[in-house]
Amino acid sequence: MAMRSDRVLQLCILCLVVSAMVFKSADCHRGRKRLPKPCKNFVLYFHDIIYNGKNAHNATSALVAAPQGANLTIMTGNNHFGNLAVFDDPITLDNNLHSPPVGRAQGFYFYDMKNTFSSWLGFTFVLNSTHHKGTITFNGADPILVKYRDISVVGGTGDFLMARGIATIDTDAYEGDVYFRLRVNITLYECY
Repeated sequence: MAMRSDRVLQLCILCLVVSAMVFKSADCHRGRKRLPKPCKNFVLYFHDIIYNGKNAHNATSALVAAPQGANLTIMTGNNHFGNLAVFDDPITLDNNLHSPPVGRAQGFYFYDMKNTFSSWLGFTFVLNSTHHKGTITFNGADPILVKYRDISVVGGTGDFLMARGIATIDTDAYEGDVYFRLRVNITLYECY
C-alpha cells in the first residue's frame, strides 16, 4: 500500500510541475503587444541599372565611392565591400522594367560586410500616379543572401503621411553587377 501511495504522490507532483510550466508559458506572452491590423498593403518593384562605363544612356544608379579609388565603374570583389551607390530608379506595379513607372526610388545603398554579401539601404519612394501620390521613406540592413528581408518604413508624405510599417523585400531578378530588381511588399500599420 505504501508503494501505491508513493506513486500517487509522484503523479500529483508531476501534474503540478506540468501545470506550472503550462501556465508560465501562457503568462510569458501576456505582456507582449499584438500588432494592429495593417491599414495598407501593396507591392511595388524597383529596377536598378548600375553605371558600368558603357551604359550611360539607361543607367539609373552609379558608384560614388569605392575602395578602388578613381575607378567608379567596377564593383570590388570581396562582396563589394566599401562600394557606395546612389540611385534614381523607376518604380513599377509589375516586374516589367518597361511598364509605365508609377514613381521613382531615390536614395543610396552601400555594401557593409567583408565576409558576406550585405548592404544598408536608405531611400524614398516618390510616387505620383493614379494609384498613389506622396512619398514613403525606408531604411535598414539588407542581408542580400536571405530570400525575404524586412526593412523599416519610417515615414511618408501625401497619401502616406507619417506612415510606419515594414517593407519585405526580395531580389526578384539579378543580372550580374549591372541590373537587379527588388520586389517590395509594403505593409503599413500607421496610416493617417
